Amino acid sequence: MSEALRPMSRQRLYEQVIERLRNYVADAGLSAGDKLPAERELAQRLGVSRASVKQAIVVLEVQGLVEARHGGGTYLVRDTLDIEPVERLVERRRRLPDVLEAREALETKLAELAAERRTEADLADLRSALDHMRAEIEAGDHGVEGDRRFHAAVTAAAHSSLLAEFMQSIAEQVTESRTESLRQPGRPSRSLGQHVAILDAIAAGEPKQAAAAMRRHLRTVAKVRLLAWNPDEEPG
Repeated sequence: MSEALRPMSRQRLYEQVIERLRNYVADAGLSAGDKLPAERELAQRLGVSRASVKQAIVVLEVQGLVEARHGGGTYLVRDTLDIEPVERLVERRRRLPDVLEAREALETKLAELAAERRTEADLADLRSALDHMRAEIEAGDHGVEGDRRFHAAVTAAAHSSLLAEFMQSIAEQVTESRTESLRQPGRPSRSLGQHVAILDAIAAGEPKQAAAAMRRHLRTVAKVRLLAWNPDEEPG
């Protein structure tokens, strides 16, 4: 059957709530750090269930646009609520577990090899990447570029052309997983600390410790709110 005649998607109720919240933030001139109305108030004013509002907040949290503080309300992290289309989130959620699995398999081995083969120039590149990520975090950013540089430097230090080609083949998906992970609250600083542990093991020439440190890091990377989100849950 032609794809043109596939069933039409129906906008989920929480997507409509998100759109209303986006307009509200713009109309009210809210910015990062400002508090949204309470879920109960939003539900009453929008004429929907609290569960629908809660699901909308979850989607905004997944995208790093708001922070829901336990017992303290929901606060804007950005100046707008311009979100990705939900269907794009759904697609990324579908492929993310495979990407994370591939990263653990490849990068654990790369860290092991790096500990065996690294040169002084490789160690300098790794330290430079850490310095860059640290500076990004101190400036209030997520450290995405520093993170990219660090993992690229580990790959280079392994001196394995074929494994490097494998990493390059999934570069786009790795970028997605990196961005997803580093926008989790508190994650940039934690990742930086884990990078230091990886570098220490590589510099010490300890392959098993380097592999273990990389594995621990990537399992932290895998803990993202997106994977706990059920996009098909439609509250009443």
